[in-house]
Amino acid sequence: MKKTTIAILGIVSLLSMFVFMSFTTVESTKYKCMIQMKNYTGEGAYIVISLLDANGEYQQTLYVQGNDDEWYADITEWWKFHGKRRPDIDAITGETISGGERKISIIEIPNDKIDAGYKIRFETAVEDQEYYTDDVQFELTSESVKSKVEGKGFIRYIRMIPQK
Repeated sequence: MKKTTIAILGIVSLLSMFVFMSFTTVESTKYKCMIQMKNYTGEGAYIVISLLDANGEYQQTLYVQGNDDEWYADITEWWKFHGKRRPDIDAITGETISGGERKISIIEIPNDKIDAGYKIRFETAVEDQEYYTDDVQFELTSESVKSKVEGKGFIRYIRMIPQK
């Protein structure tokens, strides 16, 4: 009798854990993202890739290219979102990208944001040059996350490919 009770409690515990985890886990997909820069002279560009909701409000920083936080305030709109009291940003990955260069990175996008009105934004800033709030910006759809999108500023284009 005691073994049966313990077995039942074990099964109930496992089922409870499974149900709890299924409600709290948001699946995401990794995308290979190639950023091709335009030919320009000057310092390397700082690039921030952000997830925006349908109203254009920042939800999450997906990627930061440029590791010297002294220059983050030059990425004005993103900086307003994070501010000086920002939490640690784990999306910072390395050096800036100079004119004519390309960089391939892996970004992770929650699956529930695709085809749900969310957008992805690439902001760029170069020291002593311009800042582009929406160098590249597009709605996250099943098609757009497999596409090439032209830039308006320092970025010539980006190309995204889902990772299997």
